Amino acid sequence: MINVSQVTVRYGELTAVSDVSFTVPPGFVLAVSGPSGAGKSSLLWAIAGAVPVAKGQVEIDGLVITDRPTAAAHGVVLIPQGNGLARVLTARENLSIPLLAERKPGGEVERTIEQALAGVGLEESGDHLVEELSGGEQQRVAVARGIAQQGRVILADESTSELDSTNRERVLDLLHEEARRGAAVVIATHDPNVADSADGHAVMDEGHLSWLRRL
Repeated sequence: MINVSQVTVRYGELTAVSDVSFTVPPGFVLAVSGPSGAGKSSLLWAIAGAVPVAKGQVEIDGLVITDRPTAAAHGVVLIPQGNGLARVLTARENLSIPLLAERKPGGEVERTIEQALAGVGLEESGDHLVEELSGGEQQRVAVARGIAQQGRVILADESTSELDSTNRERVLDLLHEEARRGAAVVIATHDPNVADSADGHAVMDEGHLSWLRRL
């Protein structure tokens, strides 16, 4: 379960997230929409422990998240905007890095990678360097890497923004499948179709959160 309690994120004098509180239980999908610069990414990064919280706290299953290593060790997976992939590695190598860090057996790693790439329709592209792939394909590799980790929490930051309608639906199906597996899922999005598919829908504007549809 994600519990965000009165969280504020600041960058110097700029307040990116202001006194935000909400809970996402396991098995649910929350969409967070809003214009560019509204604070969506900063909110997801705070949940992931990737940016410090100036006020309030984030808890995952009762554990207070203080930094990225703590969050990652507790199964918080961040699929960042801009994909965060190593461009000089292959798609398969990018997926393998977090799995090997978890000390999974080699055979299990290979099976997980193949399933994840197939899930995003890139089973034939595993040996391609990321820099050889299109922007949409790179985005799907990033989603596959996130899905492969089978986290307790999945944070997807604009993970359908460069996809056509077919692949957008494919990725949405995967994120909802993660919720059915028991993950708490938060999707930051500009896409009203993505927001409509979620169990709950919140809007960020100038760092403040309001609800269109509560969980």
